[in-house]
Order: sequence, then structure tokens, then C-alpha cells
Amino acid sequence: MENNFSAKEKRSEERSSEVIVVTSGKGGVGKTTTSANVGTGLAKLGKKVCLIDTDIGLRNLDVVMGLENRIVYNLVDVVEGNCRVKQALIRDKRHPGLYLMPSAQTRDKSAVSPGQMVKVIDHLREQFDYIILDCPAGIEQGFQNAIAGADRALVVTTPEVSAIRDADRIIGLLEANGFKQMDLIINRLRMDMVKRGDMMSASDVVDILAIPLIGIIPDDENVVVATNQGEPLVGNDTPAGRAYANVVLRVEGKEVPFLNFDKGISFWTRVTGIFHRA
Repeated sequence: MENNFSAKEKRSEERSSEVIVVTSGKGGVGKTTTSANVGTGLAKLGKKVCLIDTDIGLRNLDVVMGLENRIVYNLVDVVEGNCRVKQALIRDKRHPGLYLMPSAQTRDKSAVSPGQMVKVIDHLREQFDYIILDCPAGIEQGFQNAIAGADRALVVTTPEVSAIRDADRIIGLLEANGFKQMDLIINRLRMDMVKRGDMMSASDVVDILAIPLIGIIPDDENVVVATNQGEPLVGNDTPAGRAYANVVLRVEGKEVPFLNFDKGISFWTRVTGIFHRA
């Protein structure tokens, strides 16, 4: 590890790239799909992007990206000095400037430490405009690894009580670790359920979590189709594809209006009092 990264032991004060961790706390809310679509969307804008799967033992980002058959080396190989950083990077031939560093499938999360993750990221900073870290579920070692070298966070949740409570906990942990920029993505919103009062509205979720909203992704069966095909749908003429494209523009600092999601019947009174950020 030291041989690979001896030239740069500390994070550069003048960052040449932005490192974004995509996190949530709860599994199954769409972190990996979000990582794939945001990364692909930024590459479509001409940015050089590196996606890193930090979920050691349960990698999935390679499948969502359609790159699972091209893996030779992975993140753990880099950390252990079994290969050079560039040998572990898989270039996505469909999108110039888009690369993936896959995770190891046969190791546990203790195979990489937060300090080692920072060294990997620092090595990549000068080569990429964006580095996107797909964070594993939970708040244990994998979470600590993923946030260690990040500059900002995208917190993904669905409009469900358990997912929002976990996101609330994650936001508290990010704040405790010094994060100043955290943005919220609400995934799989269904307006028919919101209007019936069976699902929290976007406004309800924002009121609870109290961080800036950067994207609302509607529930869209095209996401499942795209995931199964290994083709991120960002920018496609589908509801979710358009929504992800808007998220990408907002990540870039552009002001993009939100789609007009009618608030419907408030769900807030049913959940007030169960969220206590640590």
C-alpha cells in the first residue's frame, strides 16, 4: 500500500476533484442505482468520473453498470499492494471518462481501513473531476471507510418510516464527522399514494430530515429494467431518467426547477416524535 501512495499521504488542501459519498443507512433504498446514474450522468456532461464500490463482500455496482465480466482486480487488491491503482480501474467503453473500481466479493469489511481509503482517494483526486463512493448499508466499518475521504454526501431515502429514521441517524453521524454539505435524494416517490395519505410527501420528508433537497426520483419500473440490463437510465426519456439528469445538473451547481409534485394529504402527524437524531 505504501509503495502505491507514498507521493501523497494527506488530502490535498487544494482539491482537484470532488469526492461524493452516496449513503443512506438502510439497505435497498437505491444507493447503488443512484451512484451509477449520477456517475454516468456526470460522464455524459464530459466530466471524468471514478465510481468506487466500497461494499466489501457484497459488491453490486459492477452489475448495475454492466461491467461485472471485466473485473480483474479490485479495491482490496489495491490496498494490499497486489496491483497498481490503474489496474483496478475498469473503463466504461460506452462513456469516455467513466471508470469503476469494484469491491472485493470474497473479503470482509475489515480488509480496508478508513486511512487506507483516504490514500486511495487522494491518489485518484488529480485524475478525476468527480469520485463517487457507493456506501454499504449500516453504520459500521464499511460506512466509516466510505465517508473517510469524502467532501460531501448524497443521502438517499425512500418515503418510508424505517428508511427515513435510518437516514436521520446517518445525517447525525455525518454531522458528527464534520460534513458541511449534505443533500437529500428521495427515491421511489409515488404520488398516487401521497394523495391518498398512504405515503409521506416530499415536503414531509424534507421537514423531518432538514437538509437541502437535491432530487426526487419517482417510482418507475424502467429503473428495474435498466438495472437488469446494466445500463443506467440517466438522461433517458423516462420519469426516473429525467429526474436523475436533473440531480446531476444540481450536483454540478445548476439551478434546475423540481417537477411539480403535488403534496397531497400530509402524513406528518402519523410519524411526528419517532425521529430523534443522535
